[in-house]
Amino acid sequence: MLQEFKDHISNHLPFLLKGRLLIACSGGLDSVVLTHLCNRLSFEFGIAHCNFKLRDIESDTDEKFVKTLAHKINAPFFCTSFETERYAGEEVLSIQMAARDLRYRWFDEIAIEYQWDYILTAHHADDNLETFLINLSRGTGIDGLTGIPEINNKYIRPLLPFSRDQMLEYAKKHEIEWREDSSNQSKKYVRNKLRHDVIPELKSVSPGFLERFGTTLSNLKAGSDFIKVQLFKIKKELFLPSEDGSIRISINKLHEYGNPRTSLFFLLKEYGFKAWDDIEQIMTSQSGKQIFSTSHRLVKDRDYLLLSPIVEKTPDIVYTIPEEESMFMFSSGTLKFKEVEEMYTPDLKTIFVDKKKLKYPLFVRKWKEGDYFYPLGMEGKKKLSKYFKDEKLSLLAKERVWLLCSENEIIWIINYRADNRFKITSQTEEILKITIT
Repeated sequence: MLQEFKDHISNHLPFLLKGRLLIACSGGLDSVVLTHLCNRLSFEFGIAHCNFKLRDIESDTDEKFVKTLAHKINAPFFCTSFETERYAGEEVLSIQMAARDLRYRWFDEIAIEYQWDYILTAHHADDNLETFLINLSRGTGIDGLTGIPEINNKYIRPLLPFSRDQMLEYAKKHEIEWREDSSNQSKKYVRNKLRHDVIPELKSVSPGFLERFGTTLSNLKAGSDFIKVQLFKIKKELFLPSEDGSIRISINKLHEYGNPRTSLFFLLKEYGFKAWDDIEQIMTSQSGKQIFSTSHRLVKDRDYLLLSPIVEKTPDIVYTIPEEESMFMFSSGTLKFKEVEEMYTPDLKTIFVDKKKLKYPLFVRKWKEGDYFYPLGMEGKKKLSKYFKDEKLSLLAKERVWLLCSENEIIWIINYRADNRFKITSQTEEILKITIT
């Protein structure tokens, strides 16, 4: 096994040969064999051990065993202990998930503090099969069936091509001692039930099952990689930046690719969406329909879907602008005020008003339901909600609208339309130019 391990590192993980490695060692067969293999190949490594305080004296004995192993081979040793059950209760997690969170967080911390380049874990081919079966039983997409990644940022699993039987044979041949975790025998955990009851049956029914499973995983990973390449091409065509800061996705274009539900699954899953039935229905919903993930939201806007990050809503802010102010900065830009002799044709960034019609201080605020104004160049008043509908503003664009006001009257829907009540007339004596940058 040593030569096979060496060849695997040279061919697939050559960066480990010159890296500073931190080995996560529980004291069990897998991690102890990994430690011995790295030691025989003269890698530069340290050993990290977590005591989860879940098995009383047994946990403490594991810690002493790993510490002794580290001293025997003269490897730097790092150890910590956790109140795992208390943490699981506080975070409402299973014991297994709590232990996972705690150990990976600690590994990250000591890797940074002591400048270890990579963190090695002892996951192997049998672990890969167990993970595959767990994900299969829960329902998953293709990524859930590709197994444990061999490289995941700084985390490396160099034993993935090797079976537990190979490690057991190696350990016995070299008279290597290890610790048995009694909790691994308990069948109350799904992984253990698969390990002791299901997988042995699969192996007995089909000799060479694990090797052929490895081939299946390789094929699935190749398929997954191919899909990712195609998704990258599709995203370049479908995901277009919008003026309101969102990503604009054409529903008609989406249908051209066929099976829009599947396309959206692959396109949106990285943004945390899971309610695929709702996402399929949103394409035929009325404009304004929204679906949220933990980090993003998807909004139906006529023939488009708008994808944007969720921005934490802050209390409505009202900015006050005194008369003597010539420049005023707020969260969405800078307003500039300048008296001029004459006006020119305004644009969306500039308006001209009769200064004597203003009542100071002026205010900048977000729009709200019930607001109305008198659109410049038109007769009568109009509700902002109706104006936005006529202008075909998306929900996201409306949320970004600010108003410049004089008392309770709107001077300007900033970046959109000025109010008729403050326009320049033949009686105007002072012209105030207002711009937004």
